[in-house]
Amino acid sequence: MELLAPAGNTENFIAAIEAGADAVYVGAPGFNARNLARDLRLEEIMAMVRHCHGLGKKIYLAANSLVREQDLSATLHTLSLLEAMETDGLIVQDLGLVRLINEFFPSIPLHASTLLSANNSIALQGFQDMGFERVVLARELTLKEISSLCHGSNIEIEVFVHGAMCFSYSGLCLFSSFLGGKSGLRGKCVQPCRRHYQWSKQKGGHKPKKKGSRPQQATSGKGQYVFSMNDLSALQAVPDLQKAGVASLKIEGRLRSAHYVSNIVKAYRLVMNAAPDEFTSLLQEAEELSNRAMGRKTSSGYLFTPQPVDAITPYHSGNMGDFLGRLGGVKNYEDRLYARLTLKEGLNSGDRLRLHTEPSGERLSFTLKELRLGNNQVDSAVSGDKVQLLLPEWRFYNEAKRIDVFRVDVKREAGSGVSLQKDIQQCAGILSGWRKEEEARIREIESEVLPVPDEESDTVHKSIRKFFGQGYMNKGGRIKLPIETWLRLDLAKTLFTKLPFNPDRYLLPINKTNLTQTGQLKRFLGKRSRDLVWCLPPVLFEGELHKIRKQIQLLIRSGFRSFQLGHISQVVFFEHERVFLSCDYTVSLLNNQAVTMVENGGIEAAQLSIESDKDIIGEVISHCKLNRVRIRLGLTAYGAPALFTARLDSEHFQYNKTLTSPKNEQFVLLKKENVTATVPVRPFSLLPYLHELKAAGLDYVVIDMSNMATGKKEMEELAGRLSGKGKYSKLPTFNYLGVLE
Repeated sequence: MELLAPAGNTENFIAAIEAGADAVYVGAPGFNARNLARDLRLEEIMAMVRHCHGLGKKIYLAANSLVREQDLSATLHTLSLLEAMETDGLIVQDLGLVRLINEFFPSIPLHASTLLSANNSIALQGFQDMGFERVVLARELTLKEISSLCHGSNIEIEVFVHGAMCFSYSGLCLFSSFLGGKSGLRGKCVQPCRRHYQWSKQKGGHKPKKKGSRPQQATSGKGQYVFSMNDLSALQAVPDLQKAGVASLKIEGRLRSAHYVSNIVKAYRLVMNAAPDEFTSLLQEAEELSNRAMGRKTSSGYLFTPQPVDAITPYHSGNMGDFLGRLGGVKNYEDRLYARLTLKEGLNSGDRLRLHTEPSGERLSFTLKELRLGNNQVDSAVSGDKVQLLLPEWRFYNEAKRIDVFRVDVKREAGSGVSLQKDIQQCAGILSGWRKEEEARIREIESEVLPVPDEESDTVHKSIRKFFGQGYMNKGGRIKLPIETWLRLDLAKTLFTKLPFNPDRYLLPINKTNLTQTGQLKRFLGKRSRDLVWCLPPVLFEGELHKIRKQIQLLIRSGFRSFQLGHISQVVFFEHERVFLSCDYTVSLLNNQAVTMVENGGIEAAQLSIESDKDIIGEVISHCKLNRVRIRLGLTAYGAPALFTARLDSEHFQYNKTLTSPKNEQFVLLKKENVTATVPVRPFSLLPYLHELKAAGLDYVVIDMSNMATGKKEMEELAGRLSGKGKYSKLPTFNYLGVLE
């Protein structure tokens, strides 16, 4: 069993190797899902590859970011060089990358990122069929579920055993993107899960707001770190993971320090090498090493139960590092800022500190350049000392109610003497030669992947008109819309009420409640039964597969023939069926190669990523048309999407109550059939831009009411927004009018 360690820089890389890692993983420049201060340069990565291979160790590259259409050209150049380096594996999330590698760079071994959310055996089989050699499982699985998947599959399985845990299922977090375009699926996450929220006494849900009205202030409730997960520590589970047949144990932490990486790698090396009769004593030693690493409070995550009570400590900030105390008043002395602190742990000048404000949750990290004890500048101080810290400029000193101080790294000691600098310089020269050799081939691939439009098609693309009017009423009193429109609802009974427009298709989730009404649905819809699309959820665990298979077969026998996939691997359910298949935005399509990949898998209609901005939508559609892709492309144009989709159902959750962020953004927790969903109180809307989306070449839009109330008032508001006649306040547009970063 392999021990796999993170390396965000060359210092951490050397620390991981020397501490006993069998393999390391680093971020591929430009498309790795970690927002690093500086991407590793290709020559640094190549030097690491050579160093690892010289020691008989392996190195994997994380290329696990979603790739925007405009990034495809740079991606091709990078892939050609990574192939030449002979890395041991590329960790991938984007389906477009999968297609490019299979088609043009087949010697690169593919590893499925945890962001592809592999929770069950059909996902493992699907990824193996796509050409993956290894799958990094979702972090929400129990030991029992992991063991079942290992024993039922012959693909290599990698499991996270230590480090940060996301509240949302991997690959399904939209929160950071929704708040300002910084996509967690592209490594830009601003970590809204680490913020301090307050519960309101009012019920949640979207209420229509008249034009010009201000957002309601939430009634103050008890503040909590509702979503801030404790770090994962699986030290005690190592023998069980070994017994299960896991191929690789993965430590999270490309953003962590060399001190952290070294201690955690040593800890896992101890328990992995322990004989059965010495495991207990060595486990204690390993836990002491782990405690020295200055991570967050830890738990065993989901390994021992699908509902761990210690996954979140809601009244604790969830900050990394040693808590040193609460900052005293900040004063200016000779144009320098100082603050008092009574130490709860020892401290050295040169240590790395982080300030954390309450209640806003703003953070600032800096290296301590001056430490004073009394009137004297000192190199170190011990627990209990009353010291003064030299602080950097920061506007939140006066705005915060309190500021906590954490040490996140220790003063750097002299290294081991191992240096990659000479190799890095040599590799830079080699890469320069490879680039020249590959130029012609990459230009040829680019012409196929990113064809240049002719003058006529380019004119059409540039003439997209901005139209802010809406639909009009037909003779039946229903709104006629300018583009094919699908309506998604939670409950079948809503279809039987008067709707403000006549949808071209209806979308309903496959669940027990809706399945009891299939007969009534067929009678109500008549010949339009084929227009009812049954939606599979994005997350299915192994124990749910048998039930969903039976439900799908029941629907097919009842005459329904249209289904929407929540996960790309779910196409396996329909291998021998004549059905119409579409896929939800949870499949995350941001480039024409990803669209081509799903079309080749038998999908006839697909929603582009809900995170897309206007430019991405236009460019993807344009290149798909030039490449003669025939799949019908859609987009969710209205709704309150799940920003977090989680397995956890914690006792501190208050469902259907408004939850308010420090910036007065309001959300609601909903208990769905098999997940906890966190949705915005105010939906987003692209309804004013339906003509524009039609002109861009989009085939259909989805109006998604599935996480919203669908009473008379809500439907009246929807009608008003669709017709353009209602006087309602403007709604956010997600990233459509902004930029997806």
